[in-house]
Amino acid sequence: MNIVIVGTFPPYRGGIADFNAALSAELKLIHTVHAINFTTQYPSLFFPGKSQYKPDHDSADEEIDRLISSINPFSWIKTARRINVLEPDLVIFRYWMPFFAPALGMVARLIKARSKTKILVICDNIIPHEQHWFDQPITRYLFNKADYFMVMSRAVEKDLLMLYPNARYRYSPHPLYNIFGDKIDQELARKQLGFRHEKLILFFGIIRHYKGLDVLLEAIPKLRSILEDFRVLAVGECYENTEKYTDLIKQLEIEDLVDLRMDFIPDTDIHLYFSAADVVVLPYRTATQSGIVSIAYHFDCPVIVSDVGGLPEIIDNGKTGYVVTQGPEAVREGIVTYFKDREVTDFNANIAAYKERLSWSAYAKLIEELVE
Repeated sequence: MNIVIVGTFPPYRGGIADFNAALSAELKLIHTVHAINFTTQYPSLFFPGKSQYKPDHDSADEEIDRLISSINPFSWIKTARRINVLEPDLVIFRYWMPFFAPALGMVARLIKARSKTKILVICDNIIPHEQHWFDQPITRYLFNKADYFMVMSRAVEKDLLMLYPNARYRYSPHPLYNIFGDKIDQELARKQLGFRHEKLILFFGIIRHYKGLDVLLEAIPKLRSILEDFRVLAVGECYENTEKYTDLIKQLEIEDLVDLRMDFIPDTDIHLYFSAADVVVLPYRTATQSGIVSIAYHFDCPVIVSDVGGLPEIIDNGKTGYVVTQGPEAVREGIVTYFKDREVTDFNANIAAYKERLSWSAYAKLIEELVE
C-alpha cells in the first residue's frame, strides 16, 4: 500500500511522536510510507512545558514533510493538496485531543472531496482527560470522514462505540517501544544516577494532576515504617506549579526519601532510569492507556498502576505488576506486596513472556487486516 501518516513526529518530543516514528518504520518494511509532521503543534503561548522539541532535534528525519499547522487553515489546504498528489491508498491520522480536530478534520474532508482514499484514525483518547462541551462535536468533525479506527484501550473502545456503534475498528494495546536502548546492569545504572543498593521506586513522565504524583508522595510516610531502605525517584517535566510538590514533600517530612527531578529526560538517558528501578508506580487518577508501561516492559521492569481506564488491561496482575485501587493506602499496599512477592515471583521472566504479544509487527498487521 501507499500510506500517508499525519501526526506528530520528531523533532517534537513525547510518546506520540515516538509512537508515530516507530509505526512508520514498521510499515515501511512492506509499504511505501510518507510522513507529514506539524510546523506548529501547540502555539508557544498554550504549551505548559519548557520546550516542544527533543534536545537533539537537529538530527530529525529529513524525509518527514513538515507541512501542517494546528492553527493555520491555509496549511490545512496545502497539506491536503500534498496528500492528494501522493495518491495514497490509506491516510492515517493520529488523534489524541480535540484541539487538533479542526485541522485534521479539514484535511480529511479535502482528501475525501477529491479521492476515494481510505482514512484510518488511531485514537489515544476520544473523551479527553479535561472535558468541555464542544469536545464531541469537533471530534465528530474528523471522525465523520474516517473509514477505520484503531484503539489501544477498552475505555477508548467504549467511547468510540458510544459515538459510532457500527465503527470498523481494531483493538490492540500500546506496542512496546524499542527506541530507548537496551537494559544495562542495575548497579551501573544506579551509580550513574547517584543511588546505592536501596529499593528504588520510579515515577516517570510528564507531571500533571491526573497522573497522581501527589498520591504516591502521600503514600510514603507510612511506608517508612513498613519498608526498609527505599527511595522514590520522581522524574519528568512538571506542567503544574512545581511548589505544589516541593511543598508537599516538606509538609510530609519525606525529603530524605524522595528524589524529585523535574526535567525532561532525553531519549539517550531513559534506559538509565528504567534499568535502575525495581518497580514503576503510576497512581493515575484518569487514563486511557500509558506509553510509560510500554517503556517499563521493554526494560523488564514491573509496574504498579491504579485501576483506571485502560491501565489494568496491560498488567497481568501478580505476574507483571499490580493493579490497585486509587489512593495512597492502596498504592502503599501495592508497593509492599511487590517487594514481598518478588522473593518468590520472577517478574522479569513474566514480563519477557508477556511482551512478545505487544510487538510493532503485530500492530501493523492489525492495521493491514482492518483495511484490506
